[in-house]
Amino acid sequence: MSPLVIILLVFVALTLIGTPLFVAVGAATFLAVWLIDLPFTLMAQTGYTSLTPFPLLTIPLFVLAGRLMEVGGMADRMIGIATRLVGAYRGSMGLVTVFACMLFAALSGSGPATTAAIGSVTIPSMKREGYDVPFAAGIAASAGALGSLIPPSNLLIIYGLMSETSIPRLFLAGILPGLMMTILLMTTTYLIARRRGYGGHSGRFTWRPFLEACWEGKWSIGAPVLILGGIYGGVFTPTEAAAVAVFYSIFIGTIVYGELTLRKIVEALRFTALLTGILILLAPTLAFGQLTAFYDVPAAVESTVTSLTSNPFLVMMLIGLFYIFIGTFMESIAQVVLFTAVFLPVVTSLGIDPVLFGIFTVITCEIGFLTPPLGANLSVAARVSGATMERISVAVLPFIGAYVAGMVLLILIPGLTLFLPDWLYGPSR
Repeated sequence: MSPLVIILLVFVALTLIGTPLFVAVGAATFLAVWLIDLPFTLMAQTGYTSLTPFPLLTIPLFVLAGRLMEVGGMADRMIGIATRLVGAYRGSMGLVTVFACMLFAALSGSGPATTAAIGSVTIPSMKREGYDVPFAAGIAASAGALGSLIPPSNLLIIYGLMSETSIPRLFLAGILPGLMMTILLMTTTYLIARRRGYGGHSGRFTWRPFLEACWEGKWSIGAPVLILGGIYGGVFTPTEAAAVAVFYSIFIGTIVYGELTLRKIVEALRFTALLTGILILLAPTLAFGQLTAFYDVPAAVESTVTSLTSNPFLVMMLIGLFYIFIGTFMESIAQVVLFTAVFLPVVTSLGIDPVLFGIFTVITCEIGFLTPPLGANLSVAARVSGATMERISVAVLPFIGAYVAGMVLLILIPGLTLFLPDWLYGPSR
C-alpha cells in the first residue's frame, strides 16, 4: 500500500469517528512527514508562517465589526430599510430577510454571523406572519450564506492568501455574483411564499416610508460605502479597512445610536474570539497542502481530470460537485486551504482566471453551509428558530437549487465575475 493511500485512510478514518478536523489533518500531516522522512520542524515552521501574514488580521477585525454593528443597532436599521423596500410584496418578511442579509453581508464577512444577526430578528417576525418555521429558518440560513460571497468576505481573504491572488480584485469580483445570488434567492422565496400564501399584507410600496428608513439608517448604509470605497479609492488596504470598520461601528453604536454598551462590546469580543478560533485549522491544513507537492498530488489530479475531459465547463462542474460533497463534513476554511493548491493549477491550465475560480469556490462553500451534518448556517438557524436541523435541511433544498443555478451561470458567463475587477484594474495577467 502506497504512503499516500495510508495517509488518506488515516485522515478519512479520523474524520469519520468525529475527531476535530484540525487534529485529523495534523495527525495525517505528521504521518506524512514521518513516512517521507522530512524533519518535523516543517510543522513548526508552517504553523508559524501560516499565522503571520498581515492580511489574516482582516478576518477577526471584520467579524468584530460585524458583531458590534449587530448589537449596536445597525442591523435593525438595515432590516427597516429592507422592510420598507420589499415588505409590500408576497412573502414580504422572507424577501426582507434575504435583502437584509445582503446588506449585512457587506459588514460581517461571515455566513454564520449574517444568519445569526438577521435571522434572530426576522425569523420570529416570519413566525408571527404564519410562515412554516423550518421554511423561515431555511430562508435565513440560505441568505446568510451571502456573507461569504459579498465583500468583505473571510473566505475570499483566505483564498487570496492561499492562491496569491489580489484580495481587492476578489472583493470586487464578488459584487455582481452576490447581487445575482440575492435575486435568485429572493425569486425562490417569492415563488414558494406565493404558492403557500405567506405575507404581503402591509400595503403597496411608497417612496416616503422607504426614504425615511434610509435616512434613519444612513449610518448603517455608510459602513459598506466607507469600507469598500476606502479600499477601491486607494485610501487604505483591506486590513486597514477592517480596523476602520471596527472604530466606525464603535463610534456609531455608542455616540450616534447610543445602543452599544461596554457589556455588549465585551460580548462582541468574546463572540469574535470563539468564531475566529477556527483559524487554528490554518497551521495543519497549510502543512498538509504543502505536502501534496511532495507526493505530486496536483499533477496527479490534473492528469486524472484532463483524461476524463478537457472541457472547462465540465471540469469546473466536476470540481464543484467534489467541493459540495466535501463541504457536507469539512469546514469551509479547511476546504479552501486544502484544495486550492490541488485544483487551481488544473483550472489555470485550462485558461480559467484564478479570480473566477475563487468566487466559484466560495459559492460551493456556501452550499456546504446548508448541507448536513456540518451545515454551519443550519446550526445557527436551528438555534434561533427552535426547529430541528433535519427539518431545516429539507426546507433549504430549493435554495440549494438556486445556489447551484448561480454556480452554473458563473461558469457560463465569466464576465459576470470578471467585469468589475477588469474594468477597474485591467485584465489579470
